[in-house]
Parts: sequence; structure tokens; C-alpha cells
Amino acid sequence: MVMRGPTPSKDVRLPPLAAIQAFEAAARLGSFERASEELFVTASAIGKRIAALEGLLDVTLFIRSSRGAALSAAGREYLEQVRTALDLLSDASLHKRGEPKLETLRVVSTPTFARQVLIPALPSFTTDHPDVELEILLSIPYLDIMPPNADVWIRFGSGKYPGLHARQLTQDPVFAVCSPGYLKARGPIMRPEDMAPADLLRCPMEPWRPWLAAAGLDWPEPSRGVWLVDLGMMLAAARAGQGVALTRRSLAAEWLDEGKLVRLLDVEIPSESQYHLCTESARAPGGAAQAFSLWLAAVCQRASQWPCGSQADQE
Repeated sequence: MVMRGPTPSKDVRLPPLAAIQAFEAAARLGSFERASEELFVTASAIGKRIAALEGLLDVTLFIRSSRGAALSAAGREYLEQVRTALDLLSDASLHKRGEPKLETLRVVSTPTFARQVLIPALPSFTTDHPDVELEILLSIPYLDIMPPNADVWIRFGSGKYPGLHARQLTQDPVFAVCSPGYLKARGPIMRPEDMAPADLLRCPMEPWRPWLAAAGLDWPEPSRGVWLVDLGMMLAAARAGQGVALTRRSLAAEWLDEGKLVRLLDVEIPSESQYHLCTESARAPGGAAQAFSLWLAAVCQRASQWPCGSQADQE
């Protein structure tokens, strides 16, 4: 019997496990520095291990820039393969036998949605899905700051995002609110014209001009007053009595119901910008992502039906 060796054309070299661990940790945590903290080595060592791995595979796994390193397309594909291999190795270890397998779900959300909608409702998801380990990170839409390598993204906008499949979560109209104290000091506001002396809080995510037009006011977009780059900060400023803000039911329902904010006038407008849950178009979402998507859609549906506080009693 003749024993045959491996096919000469096939490279059977295996990457060092340390290099694979360095790559997976850097990809999952989003930076070489955080990977070095987890693996108890220097960031330089992480970089050298990944560079050696790229040399062995003859591909670029990370795109380096002055702002850090982001996974390349080849890196994302290799990450899926590496995670599968590491999961198999982990499951084969004796200390892992008999333990429930956790599926990590990395969620990136806008700050206001996370604070006003996601976090208050989160216990119902974690209770029903104890096998899912959530990682929640924040993005800043106006500054286009987005953590890499997420499983799902909650984004605010038109829903048209290249490379992502978007599921619309909200269909909120936009209306004006202020604090009871501010209304008492500046009111009454019975007609749109009574808004003239009001301090209109400004946010690039929620411009005033469409609402003013719907109210019959031929006023330009405000050019003075507090300018905030986050919907939640604008809402908090209104609650603190600093002026009038534009908001929507899913974000302001709790404060309206508690009487910390009141609606002004009977004017609301549809908005082209809504919240969407996004996943990568190139790969099917995992079981945890699908469960999270269905759960969050139900949460947003309930939020849109909450009583949003009565309109301000100004009579």
C-alpha cells in the first residue's frame, strides 16, 4: 500500500493561534488597543501578529488610517470563518461542555433612541432571550461617527443606506413641545402667531421650516438660539425650560405622560426621517439579530400607540 502525502500545490500551513486570536479580538472590539487589553499583550504585539497573519494569507484584513483600523471586505469574510473555527475549538474544550452557548449580538444605536426607547424596554428582551449576550454601542449620526463590525444598526434617516437592509421601526409625526414652566412664563400660546417671541431650540436632525409652514407661518429657519446636534439634547433642553423643541411620540411619550413636557398647538407634520433597524445586505442575519428585530419592531409599535399626554390646557 502506498501512502500519499498532501497535494504539493496545497499550502497546509496553519496560522498561529495567537495571530488568529489577535485578529478576532481586534475585529470584535474595534481597535488594536482594546484587543491588547483583553489578551494582556501590547498593542504593538497585536499589530505584529495581525501583520504576520496578513502576510501568511496574502490578504489585507484591516484598512489602516490615522483614525484607526477598520476591517476590509476580506477581513469581514475571514472573521466569519475564524469565529466558526474558534467556536468549534471552544465547544471541544472540556470546561465548556455542559455550559449553554451564548450568541453575542452587537447593536449600534443613536444616543436618543437608545436612551428613550431601547434601554427602558430592554429587560423584556434579555428575559426572553437569556442565550443572547448584548453589546450596545452608540453612534453620532450628524458627525457620521459609527462603531464598526456591528450585527445590527439603529439609524435615523431616510432608510436608504448602501450595503444595508433597512426595516422601518417608526412612523412618527413631528410636533412642538415645551416645559409647563416655560409655557407659563411665555404663554399663552393659542395661535401659531403666538410663537413669535418663543425660543426655538435648533437641531439639524429636526428643522423647523416644515413645521412652521404647516402652521401657516411664512418664517425662515431660525438662525439664532441654542443649537444642538442631538435630538435627545434638544428634548432635554426643552424639559429644562430653555425653549420650544420639535419632537415625536416615540421619544417624548414618557415626559409628556409625566407632565414634564406639554404639546403646543394642534399642528403636526409627517417626517421623511424615521428610525430603521439595519443589517448587512451581503449576509443573512443570525437568529439573535432576527429575534431582536422582531422584538424592537413590537416595542416601537407600542411606543407609537402610547398616550402622549394631553395638549397643553391654555384656556
